[in-house]
Parts: sequence; C-alpha cells; structure tokens
Amino acid sequence: METNNLNADREKIALRLKEARMQSGLSQAQAADKLGLQRPAISEIESGRRKVSAEELIQFANLYKVDTSWLLLKESDENDNSTEQLRFAARELGKLNPEDIQRVLDLLKILPK
Repeated sequence: METNNLNADREKIALRLKEARMQSGLSQAQAADKLGLQRPAISEIESGRRKVSAEELIQFANLYKVDTSWLLLKESDENDNSTEQLRFAARELGKLNPEDIQRVLDLLKILPK
C-alpha cells in the first residue's frame, strides 16, 4: 500500500515538473542543457520513471521559478489553481517591457470587478 502512495506522489511531482517546465516556455532539451542533464533524463523524470534528488528539485524550482513546496505537493489542492494562475501571470508579466506592463495594468483597471 505504501509503495502505491509513493508511486502516486512521484507521478504527481512528475506532472508538476512538466507543467512548470512548459509554463516556463522551455523544451525538455533546453531544461536539460540548463541543468546539466541529458534530455532523456528530463523525459524520464517527467514521466515518473526516474526519481528526483533533493538537489535536483531545488535546481528545477530555481530554473522554473516555482517554490519547491509546490513541486513537493505541500500546497493544498484548493489553492493550487488560483495560486498557479497567479504565478503564471507573474512569469508572463515579467517577460514584458515596461510599456507593455503599463498597457496590461491599464486594461485591468477597466475590467469589471
């Protein structure tokens, strides 16, 4: 029974790693290059077939700009969607130049509350 729970957790962590990579706009090859891994290692990790060390989780979190606690399933499921949407929005806003950020802020001011 315990093994099934560990496998389920590994699969959830794998999905979060994949989601974070995709939201970061990186391919598996790009992530592997930045982390000093081979691309198949990223594929194995994201499929849940390869365990991830604590050091690797920290590297993934830093690269993808997510909290390690989120990768480790420590946040409650209720907050996951809204928290992740906010993180995604912040990452995307961070890619904009100041003029475009101001345009987005101006748009937000006119939207109904």
